Amino acid sequence: MRTFQVRAGDGLPGGGLVTPAERPVPSPSAGEVLVRVKASSLNARDLLIAAGRYSVEVPPGRIPLSDGSGVVEAVGDGVSRFRVGDRVVSTFHPTWLYGRFPAWGELHGTQRDGWLTEYIALDEQSLVAAPDHLSFEEAATLPCAALTAWSAVSGVGPGDALLVQGSGGVSVFALQFARLAGARVVATTSSEEKARRLTALGASDVVNYLSTPEWGARVRALTDGGADRVVEIGGAGTLSQSIDAVAYGGQIALVGNLASGSGMDITRFFRRAATLRSISVGSRSDFEQMNKVIARHRLRPVIDRVFPFDEAPEAFSHFEKGSRVGKVVISH
Repeated sequence: MRTFQVRAGDGLPGGGLVTPAERPVPSPSAGEVLVRVKASSLNARDLLIAAGRYSVEVPPGRIPLSDGSGVVEAVGDGVSRFRVGDRVVSTFHPTWLYGRFPAWGELHGTQRDGWLTEYIALDEQSLVAAPDHLSFEEAATLPCAALTAWSAVSGVGPGDALLVQGSGGVSVFALQFARLAGARVVATTSSEEKARRLTALGASDVVNYLSTPEWGARVRALTDGGADRVVEIGGAGTLSQSIDAVAYGGQIALVGNLASGSGMDITRFFRRAATLRSISVGSRSDFEQMNKVIARHRLRPVIDRVFPFDEAPEAFSHFEKGSRVGKVVISH
């Protein structure tokens, strides 16, 4: 079967390459299913892995990508959750089924081979059914970005103000989920074109962080006292402004650490009486609950661009440029 793997090289920043390879088609063991992969999608984590800059050591030759969708081609002994022909989607945490976050276990793309391949065999417990109204490309966007956004905006409702940063997958999904819940959404971005796209998706106000470096104060003014929830993407590089933006007693949901910068001012944060909560995507149970809402409202993920399987390296390069709105997907 055709697949792609991560090799050392001089392709992406940090010295990584995503190159084609051939491997035998795996056979499902007891409790496993064999999935014919139809689509996969990229996250910021995948770019760090390919560039050799991820926080966990990744062995050369690892098949990348945690997120994918496909069709069950075969089942092993004892499988009861799925049958041949079922449409399925990966889970980011293969062993976190329900309850509180247990710990960081083995993940696809790092300790386990990922979804940038034609076939993958894996435990039936680590899959969920794909929403019927979504294409394989749309379903492949859900495991990390959508579920992270779902967890980050949990509890937000009518009368609340949510701040999202940028136009990447997590931020766009957070905007969509918050609007479904009846909340107001303010977004930050870097261009007028992205501002128009975010407004069309339901943002009430968009602040350009290039022309307004002190955007936290601007958000605070727009929301008449601050955002009740901030979806924090940048981490160290943007947290200071998020503290300015958050309402007294509000919450900052930390989902990423993509922007360079120094640590936060503890005194200013303390004065906000706010909560800083780290988000670790979500459990399989959370995923299934999210999918019910997606299906009920016929919500459609926002896809920036779809690349054919043979152009997977170009998909990584496009993602690295950062000029996207929504998800970058690979069609298999």
